[in-house]
Amino acid sequence: MSVSLGEPSRPLRVAIVGSGPSGFYAAEALQKTDLAVQIDVFDRLPTPFGLVRGGVAPDHPKIKNVTRVYEKIASRDGFGFFGNVTIGRDVPIEMLREYYDATILCYGAETDRRLGIPGEDLPGSHTATAFVGWYNGHPDYREHEFDLSAEVAAVVGQGNVAADVARILAKSVDELRATDIAAHALDALAESRVREVHVIGRRGPAQAKFTPPELREFGRLESCVATVEGAIELSPTSAAEVEGSKDLQKNIATLEGYAANDAAGASREVRFRFLESPVAIEGDGRVERLVLERNRLEGDAGRQRAVPTGEHVTLDCGLVFRSIGYRGIALPGVPFDDRWGGIPNTAGRVTDGDTVVPGLYAAGWIKRGPSGVVGTNKPDAVETVRCLLEDLPTLTPCATPDSAPLARHLASRGLRVVSYDDWRRIDAAEIARGTAAGKPREKGTSVDELLGFLDA
Repeated sequence: MSVSLGEPSRPLRVAIVGSGPSGFYAAEALQKTDLAVQIDVFDRLPTPFGLVRGGVAPDHPKIKNVTRVYEKIASRDGFGFFGNVTIGRDVPIEMLREYYDATILCYGAETDRRLGIPGEDLPGSHTATAFVGWYNGHPDYREHEFDLSAEVAAVVGQGNVAADVARILAKSVDELRATDIAAHALDALAESRVREVHVIGRRGPAQAKFTPPELREFGRLESCVATVEGAIELSPTSAAEVEGSKDLQKNIATLEGYAANDAAGASREVRFRFLESPVAIEGDGRVERLVLERNRLEGDAGRQRAVPTGEHVTLDCGLVFRSIGYRGIALPGVPFDDRWGGIPNTAGRVTDGDTVVPGLYAAGWIKRGPSGVVGTNKPDAVETVRCLLEDLPTLTPCATPDSAPLARHLASRGLRVVSYDDWRRIDAAEIARGTAAGKPREKGTSVDELLGFLDA
């Protein structure tokens, strides 16, 4: 007898791997159909929300308000959460097929791209991901150490993550104290001796990827002055790019204002540098300087590339953070394209060569690469779910349409599975701790600490 998926007697069962924005937007898109659906969201951490919790800067609380939307999605019937469960290790992808009719992979891009230059692994050279995770209390980075005793730091990259790193380094502790920044990071930043932060881009000011609000924030820091290395000069090609973009026009106006600033007497300075690429990190046992090569731009408007000139400059510094993009990681049993660091797919349908993998889908950064803002993930997830629904007549119904046996399997392995109700208890405990400290929340910064809230 054939099974009609999505009927009340046999709901469509979908596993979503990853509980960040793309995972929640995929769940919402499924909930908005007329089908009966059971959605189970899996996350390797005990906490949901992905980069909204672990990536958004602590001084950007308004962006985190999107979790209120995710809370509503999670409160609807047919939504389940399996936190503290790693797909590919605790549950092989093949096992998900036994319990779910379809799987949507939404686990993001977790690693940084490398610069590929000598000295990149010297002490004092770090990924932006590690620093962001550290100050946000992400369990993966709780034990990282950052020596903030140097007076000069370099941030390589000119996107919003690079802006976050530079801004956190440049802010006073008083500006951060009332945020949800991790306590260990606040303590370390209170002792920081960093006074200059250089934000370096290989192309020009017209090609910098800051959003206008992020760039303007540097003009409102209480004890820091934003400046520009040299003058803001645009070639006719770059001027044409700016002319066609309101956001670029705003950025150029902001940078021209910074170029007129004088940092003399300021406690701290953030200096924007353009048309420079790092070619080496040097030092005796740790970072002491960054060697940069000056570039010129070649190509048509919108497609200009940085071409090295052979001229080198040296920046004395004790810290280097790279923020030049992210890569996903391969999941056992799932096709992966190592060239760009994501899952090969067509509009969200996972592909293996020219073949579509039945019942397997992707959304978010692991689908399209690390681009856009939080809201970009919504139409992306909707596209993927639309493909899943188109495939509904051809999906093979799972053999065991029940989550309980999977839960028992995980319990038999000694895993503490965190439900969404468990997360609400963790959430309440963090908020209570934060209230006592005058903060929105005080996060648990290790898996053991987070699980300990459930035993308190």
